[in-house]
Amino acid sequence: MAFVNAIGLNLLCWFKMINMFRKWKIPPALDFGWQMKTLTSAETNFTIDPDGVYKMTIAHDLIKGVTPDMLLWWFKNIGGTMTYQGKTYAKYRVWHPKDHIHWSLEKSKSRNDIGVGAHFRIVEAFGRNPKQLVDSTEVVEKLDKTGIRLVRRIAGIEVFSLEHQFIPAGQNTNYKSQMIVGTNHKLFKRIFNGYIRPFIFTEAMAKAWLLHNIEEVGNFEFFLPELYAENTNKGQLKRLTQT
Repeated sequence: MAFVNAIGLNLLCWFKMINMFRKWKIPPALDFGWQMKTLTSAETNFTIDPDGVYKMTIAHDLIKGVTPDMLLWWFKNIGGTMTYQGKTYAKYRVWHPKDHIHWSLEKSKSRNDIGVGAHFRIVEAFGRNPKQLVDSTEVVEKLDKTGIRLVRRIAGIEVFSLEHQFIPAGQNTNYKSQMIVGTNHKLFKRIFNGYIRPFIFTEAMAKAWLLHNIEEVGNFEFFLPELYAENTNKGQLKRLTQT
Protein backbone atom coordinates (compact mmCIF):
# COMPACT_ATOMS: atom_id res chain seq x y z
CA MET A 1 0.00 0.00 0.00
CA ALA A 2 2.83 2.41 0.82
CA PHE A 3 4.31 1.77 -2.64
CA VAL A 4 0.95 2.50 -4.30
CA ASN A 5 0.49 5.71 -2.26
CA ALA A 6 3.99 6.87 -3.21
CA ILE A 7 3.23 6.23 -6.87
CA GLY A 8 0.00 8.19 -6.57
CA LEU A 9 1.66 11.21 -4.99
CA ASN A 10 4.37 11.26 -7.61
CA LEU A 11 1.82 10.95 -10.40
CA LEU A 12 0.07 14.03 -9.05
CA CYS A 13 3.38 15.89 -9.23
CA TRP A 14 3.85 14.84 -12.84
CA PHE A 15 0.35 15.96 -13.84
CA LYS A 16 0.85 19.28 -12.07
CA MET A 17 4.04 19.67 -14.10
CA ILE A 18 2.10 18.98 -17.31
CA ASN A 19 -0.23 21.86 -16.43
CA MET A 20 2.77 24.13 -15.80
CA PHE A 21 3.80 23.75 -19.44
CA ARG A 22 0.96 26.06 -20.37
CA LYS A 23 2.37 29.07 -18.55
CA TRP A 24 5.62 29.21 -20.47
CA LYS A 25 5.97 31.31 -23.59
CA ILE A 26 8.88 30.74 -25.92
CA PRO A 27 10.94 33.97 -25.90
CA PRO A 28 12.26 35.53 -29.10
CA ALA A 29 15.30 33.73 -30.45
CA LEU A 30 18.67 35.39 -29.86
CA ASP A 31 20.71 35.94 -33.00
CA PHE A 32 24.46 35.70 -32.45
CA GLY A 33 25.28 34.86 -36.04
CA TRP A 34 26.23 31.29 -35.15
CA GLN A 35 26.13 28.42 -37.63
CA MET A 36 24.97 25.62 -35.36
CA LYS A 37 25.97 22.03 -36.00
CA THR A 38 23.68 19.74 -37.98
CA LEU A 39 22.24 16.32 -37.23
CA THR A 40 24.69 14.73 -39.65
CA SER A 41 27.68 16.18 -37.77
CA ALA A 42 27.24 13.51 -35.08
CA GLU A 43 26.54 9.80 -34.81
CA THR A 44 23.05 9.32 -33.37
CA ASN A 45 20.85 6.41 -32.42
CA PHE A 46 17.27 6.12 -31.14
CA THR A 47 15.83 2.81 -29.98
CA ILE A 48 12.68 1.63 -28.21
CA ASP A 49 13.11 -1.59 -26.25
CA PRO A 50 10.41 -4.29 -25.79
CA ASP A 51 9.15 -2.55 -22.63
CA GLY A 52 8.80 0.74 -24.51
CA VAL A 53 11.84 2.48 -22.99
CA TYR A 54 13.31 5.23 -25.18
CA LYS A 55 17.10 5.35 -25.50
CA MET A 56 18.86 8.13 -27.43
CA THR A 57 22.63 8.24 -27.86
CA ILE A 58 24.92 10.81 -29.49
CA ALA A 59 28.62 10.71 -30.28
CA HIS A 60 29.19 14.39 -30.96
CA ASP A 61 31.57 15.97 -33.41
CA LEU A 62 34.82 16.97 -31.67
CA ILE A 63 34.19 20.02 -29.45
CA LYS A 64 37.13 22.16 -30.47
CA GLY A 65 38.87 24.47 -28.01
CA VAL A 66 36.71 23.23 -25.12
CA THR A 67 38.26 21.06 -22.39
CA PRO A 68 36.59 18.88 -19.72
CA ASP A 69 37.69 21.41 -17.09
CA MET A 70 35.73 24.11 -18.93
CA LEU A 71 32.66 21.88 -19.13
CA LEU A 72 32.81 21.08 -15.41
CA TRP A 73 33.10 24.80 -14.64
CA TRP A 74 30.11 25.51 -16.90
CA PHE A 75 27.76 23.08 -15.22
CA LYS A 76 28.82 24.31 -11.77
CA ASN A 77 28.23 27.92 -12.86
CA ILE A 78 25.33 27.56 -15.29
CA GLY A 79 23.12 29.99 -13.39
CA GLY A 80 23.19 33.77 -13.55
CA THR A 81 24.08 36.07 -16.41
CA MET A 82 26.96 36.73 -18.75
CA THR A 83 27.98 39.43 -21.17
CA TYR A 84 28.15 38.35 -24.78
CA GLN A 85 28.59 40.53 -27.85
CA GLY A 86 28.18 43.60 -25.66
CA LYS A 87 24.87 42.63 -24.03
CA THR A 88 23.86 40.78 -20.87
CA TYR A 89 21.91 37.54 -21.07
CA ALA A 90 21.06 34.57 -18.90
CA LYS A 91 23.86 32.05 -19.45
CA TYR A 92 21.34 29.30 -20.11
CA ARG A 93 19.76 31.26 -22.95
CA VAL A 94 23.12 31.88 -24.59
CA TRP A 95 23.84 28.15 -24.52
CA HIS A 96 21.00 27.52 -26.99
CA PRO A 97 19.75 30.93 -28.16
CA LYS A 98 16.69 29.51 -29.90
CA ASP A 99 15.33 26.68 -27.76
CA HIS A 100 16.26 27.50 -24.16
CA ILE A 101 13.73 29.25 -21.95
CA HIS A 102 14.65 28.91 -18.27
CA TRP A 103 17.08 27.24 -15.87
CA SER A 104 17.05 27.43 -12.09
CA LEU A 105 18.59 25.69 -9.11
CA GLU A 106 15.60 24.34 -7.20
CA LYS A 107 17.50 22.63 -4.40
CA SER A 108 21.10 22.10 -3.27
CA LYS A 109 23.02 20.92 -0.23
CA SER A 110 24.03 24.50 0.49
CA ARG A 111 23.01 27.82 -0.99
CA ASN A 112 23.98 28.16 -4.65
CA ASP A 113 26.16 25.04 -4.43
CA ILE A 114 25.88 23.12 -7.68
CA GLY A 115 27.06 19.56 -7.28
CA VAL A 116 25.82 16.05 -6.56
CA GLY A 117 22.36 16.26 -5.02
CA ALA A 118 21.43 19.57 -6.63
CA HIS A 119 18.07 19.82 -8.40
CA PHE A 120 18.08 21.46 -11.85
CA ARG A 121 14.85 22.87 -13.27
CA ILE A 122 15.10 22.96 -17.07
CA VAL A 123 12.60 24.55 -19.45
CA GLU A 124 13.19 24.32 -23.19
CA ALA A 125 11.30 23.80 -26.44
CA PHE A 126 12.97 21.60 -29.04
CA GLY A 127 13.00 23.38 -32.40
CA ARG A 128 11.04 26.24 -30.77
CA ASN A 129 7.96 24.03 -31.05
CA PRO A 130 5.40 24.61 -28.23
CA LYS A 131 4.30 21.00 -28.61
CA GLN A 132 7.84 19.92 -27.72
CA LEU A 133 8.22 22.01 -24.58
CA VAL A 134 9.89 20.38 -21.57
CA ASP A 135 9.59 21.67 -18.00
CA SER A 136 11.29 19.19 -15.71
CA THR A 137 13.35 19.02 -12.55
CA GLU A 138 16.13 16.46 -12.27
CA VAL A 139 18.66 15.53 -9.61
CA VAL A 140 22.39 15.76 -10.29
CA GLU A 141 23.71 12.29 -9.55
CA LYS A 142 27.22 12.87 -10.89
CA LEU A 143 29.23 15.98 -11.72
CA ASP A 144 32.98 15.96 -12.27
CA LYS A 145 35.41 16.51 -15.11
CA THR A 146 34.50 13.13 -16.63
CA GLY A 147 30.87 14.16 -17.09
CA ILE A 148 27.44 14.87 -15.63
CA ARG A 149 24.44 12.64 -14.96
CA LEU A 150 20.89 13.83 -14.21
CA VAL A 151 18.09 11.54 -13.05
CA ARG A 152 14.40 11.62 -12.23
CA ARG A 153 12.74 9.02 -10.01
CA ILE A 154 9.16 8.28 -9.05
CA ALA A 155 8.81 6.40 -5.74
CA GLY A 156 12.45 5.41 -6.08
CA ILE A 157 12.03 4.10 -9.62
CA GLU A 158 14.26 5.76 -12.21
CA VAL A 159 12.17 6.96 -15.15
CA PHE A 160 14.62 9.41 -16.72
CA SER A 161 18.38 9.78 -17.01
CA LEU A 162 20.64 12.04 -19.03
CA GLU A 163 24.37 11.44 -19.03
CA HIS A 164 27.11 13.41 -20.78
CA GLN A 165 30.65 12.05 -20.92
CA PHE A 166 33.63 14.43 -21.30
CA ILE A 167 36.59 12.65 -22.85
CA PRO A 168 39.77 14.78 -23.16
CA ALA A 169 41.38 15.10 -26.58
CA GLY A 170 44.22 17.57 -26.16
CA GLN A 171 42.63 21.01 -25.83
CA ASN A 172 39.39 19.60 -27.20
CA THR A 173 36.71 17.20 -25.94
CA ASN A 174 35.06 14.10 -27.30
CA TYR A 175 31.56 14.49 -25.94
CA LYS A 176 29.06 11.62 -25.71
CA SER A 177 25.43 11.87 -24.60
CA GLN A 178 22.80 9.34 -23.61
CA MET A 179 19.18 9.96 -22.61
CA ILE A 180 16.85 7.25 -21.37
CA VAL A 181 13.14 7.94 -20.82
CA GLY A 182 11.08 5.11 -19.37
CA THR A 183 11.47 2.19 -17.03
CA ASN A 184 11.81 -1.58 -17.14
CA HIS A 185 10.36 -1.92 -13.63
CA LYS A 186 7.94 -4.85 -13.81
CA LEU A 187 5.22 -3.14 -11.74
CA PHE A 188 5.49 0.35 -13.21
CA LYS A 189 6.61 0.05 -16.82
CA ARG A 190 3.10 -0.22 -18.25
CA ILE A 191 1.83 2.74 -16.21
CA PHE A 192 4.71 5.09 -16.95
CA ASN A 193 5.76 4.07 -20.45
CA GLY A 194 2.23 3.57 -21.69
CA TYR A 195 0.14 6.19 -19.90
CA ILE A 196 2.30 8.92 -18.34
CA ARG A 197 5.18 9.45 -20.75
CA PRO A 198 2.96 10.13 -23.81
CA PHE A 199 1.78 13.31 -22.03
CA ILE A 200 5.26 14.61 -21.23
CA PHE A 201 7.76 13.18 -23.73
CA THR A 202 6.64 11.78 -27.07
CA GLU A 203 8.56 9.82 -29.69
CA ALA A 204 8.67 12.99 -31.82
CA MET A 205 10.26 14.85 -28.90
CA ALA A 206 12.86 12.12 -28.50
CA LYS A 207 13.89 12.51 -32.12
CA ALA A 208 13.85 16.33 -31.89
CA TRP A 209 16.07 16.19 -28.78
CA LEU A 210 18.86 14.61 -30.82
CA LEU A 211 19.26 17.73 -32.96
CA HIS A 212 18.70 20.06 -30.02
CA ASN A 213 21.49 18.44 -28.03
CA ILE A 214 23.87 18.40 -30.99
CA GLU A 215 23.28 22.13 -31.39
CA GLU A 216 23.73 23.07 -27.73
CA VAL A 217 26.86 20.96 -27.27
CA GLY A 218 28.36 22.38 -30.46
CA ASN A 219 27.54 25.90 -29.27
CA PHE A 220 30.10 25.58 -26.46
CA GLU A 221 32.77 26.32 -29.07
CA PHE A 222 31.34 29.81 -29.64
CA PHE A 223 31.34 31.16 -26.09
CA LEU A 224 32.70 28.84 -23.39
CA PRO A 225 36.49 29.20 -23.83
CA GLU A 226 36.25 32.99 -23.52
CA LEU A 227 33.75 32.87 -20.65
CA TYR A 228 35.87 30.35 -18.77
CA ALA A 229 39.00 32.46 -19.22
CA GLU A 230 37.22 35.56 -17.95
CA ASN A 231 36.05 33.82 -14.78
CA THR A 232 39.00 31.70 -13.70
CA ASN A 233 42.58 32.18 -12.57
CA LYS A 234 43.76 31.12 -16.02
CA GLY A 235 42.00 34.09 -17.51
CA GLN A 236 43.44 36.43 -14.88
CA LEU A 237 46.96 35.13 -15.51
CA LYS A 238 46.51 35.60 -19.25
CA ARG A 239 45.45 39.22 -18.76
CA LEU A 240 48.45 39.87 -16.50
CA THR A 241 50.90 38.51 -19.07
CA GLN A 242 49.38 40.78 -21.72
CA THR A 243 49.95 43.96 -19.67
